[in-house]
Amino acid sequence: MRTPFCTLMVEAASNPELVFLTGDLGFKALEPLRDALGERFINVGVAEQNMISLAAGLARSGLRPWAYSIAPFVYARPFEQIRNDICLHKLPVVLVGNGGGYGYGVMGATHHAIEDYGVLLSLPSMRVFVPAFDGDLGPIIRLLAGITSPAYLRLGLSEEPADFRLPPYAPWRLILEGGRAGATILVTGPLVGGIADAARKLSPQHRPGIWLLSELPIVEMPPAFVEDVRRSEHLVIVEEHVEHGGVGAMVAAHLLARGIAPRRFSHRAARGYPSGLYGSQKFHRKECGLDPSSVLAIACQD
Repeated sequence: MRTPFCTLMVEAASNPELVFLTGDLGFKALEPLRDALGERFINVGVAEQNMISLAAGLARSGLRPWAYSIAPFVYARPFEQIRNDICLHKLPVVLVGNGGGYGYGVMGATHHAIEDYGVLLSLPSMRVFVPAFDGDLGPIIRLLAGITSPAYLRLGLSEEPADFRLPPYAPWRLILEGGRAGATILVTGPLVGGIADAARKLSPQHRPGIWLLSELPIVEMPPAFVEDVRRSEHLVIVEEHVEHGGVGAMVAAHLLARGIAPRRFSHRAARGYPSGLYGSQKFHRKECGLDPSSVLAIACQD
């Protein structure tokens, strides 16, 4: 998503309040944005803590700073600065983390972001946006351009299936209708594309309904989603994030608060490194049961 993100940010560069900071990353990707912003494009070097404090100062002066890096470098390394300088003051700084989940594959755990939104949502006023497809970026960036609180944008690789008709962007979307005997699957992140592509090949009666959640924290759940859970009595939550602080816990808490307890509740989440090996994003998803065949095997169990 980095290239379409850059293109959309170039379009937003006419806003004189926009400032973009990078921790010495974006080579052969962000040059058009650098050229469009001029002195409002700041490469702070390999100094992420300073980048966040600088962004906070720019926000206090009335500017709209965006701070960009590989995901763990933008939320984990400068966590204290995010907490103290941005969130405690409710400043409108947008953190942009590239390569969410296992996106950086063989580069290993130092470059993986499998606890990012759970960590950041523990901070006051933070909002999180997890686009699944390239087409989600436009609406999200327009929203972030006017946001009045801290925010985190988690970028990944768009995995939109060919010839797949997507509904317009919304925080919650039903992207594949389920059959009367199908489970309800709720996914956060780009891995929804492969799951939906595999699911649409199943028989219409047993096909699971697939929902996509792209904004956190959860404020309210759409009535249609709640009714789908009541109908199927089997909710499967899938996220490229650890269980603790993840979407599974958030959704379960909201459902229980409303007195809703599906007969079956399955949660597929990142499990770290079960084999102790590093590999591609596809390899790590398979190890954690996040690949389409593993998810659908759970969803189609009686």
